[in-house]
Amino acid sequence: MSEVSEPDGETEAAVEVTLVPKRGGTSVIWNWFGFKSSDTEQTSVICKVCRRVVTARGGNTSNPFHHLKNTHAREYEEATRAKTSASGTSSTSGARPKTTQLSLRASFTAATPYDKSSKKWKDITRAIALYIAKDMVPIQTIERDGFRYVVHTLDSRYELPGRKFFSQKCLPELYTEVRDRVMNEIRHLEAYSATTDLWSSRTTEPYISLTIHFIDDDWKLRSRCLQTAFFPEDHTGAIIALGLKDALSAWGLDEARLVCMTTDSGANMVRALEINKWTRLACFGHRLHNAIERSVQHDARVARATGMCKKVVSTLSYSWKKKNALTSAQRELNLPPHKLITESPTRWGSRVKMMERVLEQEKAITQVLAADQKSRHLLPTWQDIDVLEAITKALKPLQDFTDALSGEEYVSVSYVKPVLHLLNSNILKPEEDKAGLCEDIKKRVLDYLNEKYKDPATDELLTMATFLDPRFKTTYMSPEKLEEVRSRVATETKALEEKTATDASSTEDQSERETSTAPVQLKKPKHSLGSFFKKCSSAPPKQQGIDMELDGYLLMATADSDSDPLEWWRLQCSHFPRISRLAKKYLCIPATSSPSERAFSTGGNIVTSSRASLKPENVDRLVLLAKNLNV
Repeated sequence: MSEVSEPDGETEAAVEVTLVPKRGGTSVIWNWFGFKSSDTEQTSVICKVCRRVVTARGGNTSNPFHHLKNTHAREYEEATRAKTSASGTSSTSGARPKTTQLSLRASFTAATPYDKSSKKWKDITRAIALYIAKDMVPIQTIERDGFRYVVHTLDSRYELPGRKFFSQKCLPELYTEVRDRVMNEIRHLEAYSATTDLWSSRTTEPYISLTIHFIDDDWKLRSRCLQTAFFPEDHTGAIIALGLKDALSAWGLDEARLVCMTTDSGANMVRALEINKWTRLACFGHRLHNAIERSVQHDARVARATGMCKKVVSTLSYSWKKKNALTSAQRELNLPPHKLITESPTRWGSRVKMMERVLEQEKAITQVLAADQKSRHLLPTWQDIDVLEAITKALKPLQDFTDALSGEEYVSVSYVKPVLHLLNSNILKPEEDKAGLCEDIKKRVLDYLNEKYKDPATDELLTMATFLDPRFKTTYMSPEKLEEVRSRVATETKALEEKTATDASSTEDQSERETSTAPVQLKKPKHSLGSFFKKCSSAPPKQQGIDMELDGYLLMATADSDSDPLEWWRLQCSHFPRISRLAKKYLCIPATSSPSERAFSTGGNIVTSSRASLKPENVDRLVLLAKNLNV
């Protein structure tokens, strides 16, 4: 049966009348089809373009679409576009997308929690333990609703264990794993240095830290925090010495391989290293801090100006009204909208920054203080301003040196002698035609540093480190000193080779004793003719090989001052196998004790007000994890 009927003349004449739309029609096709008004049942579908009758029983729209496609191409394209547009609008206006129904087995699997012996459950649990240890968050975090909601959202099949599971199983296992890894890493070190310090927690419990530093086979400088141990005994030199010995022994470290230990200038720490007969390097940061404190402590002008700064900062920092007034004054005077800086008593750099900020905001500060009768007595005088300017001029250049020498990821000890030379020849060198407070401060600081670094043992240590840095070599030593350095390099190189040979021999003997179960009669080997010539020919003596390496090292061009000395040695160690071992020995020494202080900062982030009841052994474990975990 044809879908289109050819109308006779009577029908054609009848359909010239206006067509009415389909009642309740939602399809776009009805824009091109309609019904006669007399067709109350709307059974005869008529095309509005050609006025032909199209068969479409029950409101079916397939035949009308076919009619447009076969007869009216332009109208069919319009209908198709309209249909596509209507379909997109419908889907974005709230129509539910088509979903694939899961199988019965998949549905059960999606609703079943992970088995606690499965790899997925173990991986997620380990990741949470790493998060707790590395980011130093309280273990009780896992019981908080927000954290549990996040975990459930990420994977609804994972069931989070309780707090006790992490504290008694996960974290102890993680600690054992990290400790074993660190111990394997440092077990066969040829040389290492260390830093140590004492610290009191928020709960006034005393701790002693130990961090070691070494250069690995890839010529990378590594630091490993070994302990932050509870230290309740009296902090005398003898007890500290014994505690440090026990710490090295607990980690299987040979004291003979300890090159140097960097500490502060505390009398008990100095005495402890003297008792143990260990080489000590005073922290450059503490030395500089003491030099600056001594240079200004007996000057009444400095004391008055410093006291004025502290009172001004306190007044304008702890009053909301005055803080708003200061902000308004800064806008009015076009000054930077900076906040005032509070001094930290143990950081001389913070005092200089406080003075700098007061000088920067002097006009705004004066305007705010002058507006209040109760605070007018704090107004800085011109004498105070002169003193502040003199102090900042003398001390501001020293800030960068302290920051640069405090790093633990790059070589710093070889910088000490160049820095001292720069201070003497330029930065702190008094100007002969000038006099005043600034020059006095420079001279006092310089005299103190030169006196402290005049110690022969310290000077030898720093000279060796500077010589073995390819950026400096002999730049900061006299020709007479060079001969001493060459002699010491030769002596230490021989000692290293003999030590290596002794260790290898003892290891070989031990291995033979372990493997031999019964005496075996070995056949005496016959000597070949070539072996007699081998005995007669003598290899070049060790001293000659060392001298050749030293000559070649000194003939090479000095490395760029911004280059990495460890990268230089990595590329050149095959040409200088003996001297490179000494470079590993000396360049691992840190110039400051900042690494141990960073360990205490980590401890402070762990022993917070909400975790003040942590046991000391747990503090030690958590600090070790936070400092040594690789994520």
